Order: sequence, then C-alpha cells, then structure tokens
Amino acid sequence: MRDFAYLVSAVCFILALKGLSSPRTARNGNLVGAGGAVLAVIVVFTTDGLNHILPILVAVAAGTAVGAVVARRVQMTAMPQLVAIFNGVGGGAAALVALLELADTDGGLSLAAAVFSMIVGTVSFSGSMLTFAKLQELMTGRPVIFPGGPFVFGGTLAVAIGLGIVVYVGGGHGMAASAAAVAAVLVSLVVGVLFVLPVGGADVPIVISLLNAFTGLTVAASGYVLSNTLLIVAGTLVGASGTLLTRLMAAAMGRSISSILFGAFTARGPAGAAAGGEARPVRSVGPEDVAILLGYARKVVVVPGYGLAVAQAQHTVRELADLLAARGVTVSYGIHPVAGRMPGHMNVLLAEANVPYDQLVEMDDINPELPYTDVVLVVGANDVVNPAAKTSPGSPIYGMPIIEVGEAGAVVFLKRSMRPGFAGIENELMYDPKTMLLFGDAKESLAKVVAAVKAL
Repeated sequence: MRDFAYLVSAVCFILALKGLSSPRTARNGNLVGAGGAVLAVIVVFTTDGLNHILPILVAVAAGTAVGAVVARRVQMTAMPQLVAIFNGVGGGAAALVALLELADTDGGLSLAAAVFSMIVGTVSFSGSMLTFAKLQELMTGRPVIFPGGPFVFGGTLAVAIGLGIVVYVGGGHGMAASAAAVAAVLVSLVVGVLFVLPVGGADVPIVISLLNAFTGLTVAASGYVLSNTLLIVAGTLVGASGTLLTRLMAAAMGRSISSILFGAFTARGPAGAAAGGEARPVRSVGPEDVAILLGYARKVVVVPGYGLAVAQAQHTVRELADLLAARGVTVSYGIHPVAGRMPGHMNVLLAEANVPYDQLVEMDDINPELPYTDVVLVVGANDVVNPAAKTSPGSPIYGMPIIEVGEAGAVVFLKRSMRPGFAGIENELMYDPKTMLLFGDAKESLAKVVAAVKAL
C-alpha cells in the first residue's frame, strides 16, 4: 500500500511539472503537486517504526504556520527572494540529513551519496542565501570580484572535495571522518558564497534555477541514503527540470553557463555607461502626451520589467490595455525570458491581474512584430531592451538576446529616474530621438495615462 501511495505521489509530481509549463495550467499544476506532497507526508506517518512522533509533529506544525503566514504576506516583488530562501532551506535540510546519516551508512554508494548530498546541499544553502541577499538589496546586486577569484573558488572547491574523500575513505566513522565531515560542511559554505559572488544583473534568475537543480540532486541523493524511492524520484525531477531550465535560459541569453557564472572576471568594464557621468538630454513627456500617442495607435506592445512589480502596477497596466482595446488598438505584452528576478516572474505578475494568456508573447515571437508596431511601452524594464547587449562587447550583458523595442515607431519608457538597470549600465536607447520618457512611479504614471485616455 505504501509503495502504491508513493507511486501516486510521484505521478502527481510529474503532472505538476507538466502543469507548470504553461501559465494557463500552472495553478492546477501547483495544486496537484501540493496534493502529492501531502499524500507522501501522510504515508511517512503511517509507516511502522517511526520514532519521535511528537517532536516531528511540533516541527511540522511550526513550519506550516510560518510557511502559511509568509506565503500570504509576501509581495509579488519579493517572490524571487522567497524562492531563493525555500530553495536554500531544502538544500540545507538535505545536507543535515546526510551529515546525520553518515555513521549509519554501510559504505559504498550509500556513503558516497551521503557525502555528495552533504557538500552540494551546503553549497546550495549558502549560495541561495547570498542570492537572497542580492535580490533583497542587503548587498550590492552587481558582480563582486577580486583578483584571482576563479583560482580561490577552484581551490576552495578542491578542498571541499578532498575532505569529502577523507570522509568516504574513513567510512563515515571515527573522529577523523567526523572532523573531516564538519570541515567539509564549513568549507562548502564558503564555496557557495564564492559561487554566487561574481554573478549579477540579469544572470541572477539563471543562478536561482541552477541552485534549484543542485537542491534537487541533493534530495535525490538523500533518498538513496534513506532508501526512500519517492525522495529519489522527486529530487531527480527537480534536478532534471532545474538543469533543463538553466540551459534553456542560458541559451535564451545567448551565453554559456560558464560565462554567466564567471564572466565578470573577464569583463572589460561597464561599457555603455555615460562617459564622465555627464548629463545628457532626454525627451521627457507628460501623461497626456503618452495618452494621445497610445490612443491613436494601431498596435501597442507593453514590455514589463521588475519596476512594474515594484510599483505593483500590473492591474493598472491591464486597465490601460483594456481601454486601448476598446478603442480598436491591438495590445500585446512582450515577455523576456529573464525579465524580473526569477524565471516566469512577469508571467505570474500579469496573470495575477487577469491579463489574457494569449496576449503574453515570448521574446522570439514578439521581435518580428516590432517593426510593425506603432508604440512600445516599456514599464520598469531596462537591461532586457538595452541595445548594449548587441553593440558593446565590454558590457556585462553583451550577447544576451533582447526585445528589440528600437525597431518600433516610437518607444515610451516609464521610469522613476535615469538610474541604470540591475546590470548597472546605461541604456543608449533612452537618448534616441524616437524615445520618450515619462518619469515617476509606474503605477501613478499609468493611472494618469489611463485618466488621459478616458478624456480623449
């Protein structure tokens, strides 16, 4: 009966991943996956020989209470940070389980899996926590580099692996193996930090996905150590999907994973920044000007970015799109693969505002339409439309495919200020004669544009 229940849970996890592949089915996919997880937990509590049930129940109740409160209170802008924390906690938990099970393994593959889970899970934990700090702006979001960084990272990783070998050779028993295991965990914490430090800008979503794959692999390894088939299946699914997503996102950016992780050490500097920091003229407009431009257009494309999430302007931009559609204007949304600060961030944000799924158009499909677009409205985005990705070899984002908004008849940026985007470089498109800037909070600016469109 237990094996059958585990099979049902595994099928639920597979169906959940399938559902999460599309915004239209993502909600149901999430519910199916949650149902599978609940079933798996129930099976564990009905298994013979389970000890310390009361402390386990107390821990589960505390975790459920904290998780429910955090999930309800978290803002959409903080969702990437929440994902980073949850991912890190998963990796850390797998590492702790492996550390505690070292002495009970029978050697061979079981011990090797425990050592792997202990090291990689710890790397995932510390790396995810640093990613959280970057996203939460507790530290700079730009790459942090220092001379010899790749060699320091490589040396530290080699030490962690060497300590893992000592644990394995020692059979996981005895003072020497135990001391080596603790040392391996401590060194792996440093490895995780060094792994994430040189990453910044638009590369952060890819690192989140990669660390998620790490966590999945550690869970699978822990399942082997505990002889739990469901953990092996679930961890493998997470590891495989995270790996595939990482590769797909890297391909979407036109870069290799190694250049994403360590490219900051070879970058020649922030090309695209204004020389000497001197002020340059831009074409600033008011809400009425933007309303006239949009209201009498035939085709409008909205390109959302993280600034849209910060301002919580998704409902207002949908209201504007509805008004324009009522006037006969064709409106669609251009979605960049790494817009926002986690994969699918913009899709989730706009789905929350009940934007029709068929209006969400991926980058590869929207770019051919831009030469025939009258106006592109860029709301809180910068790096994903920055032509420096194509024209400035020294730029941190060079080689990343962008939404080529400069091909449209006119471009309107909604920005708080002229401050550069997450990658820390200026966008030369801001100074193009066809570009107009509407300064202010995105939600307030859009509300004024909505009022002006109604008055046309």
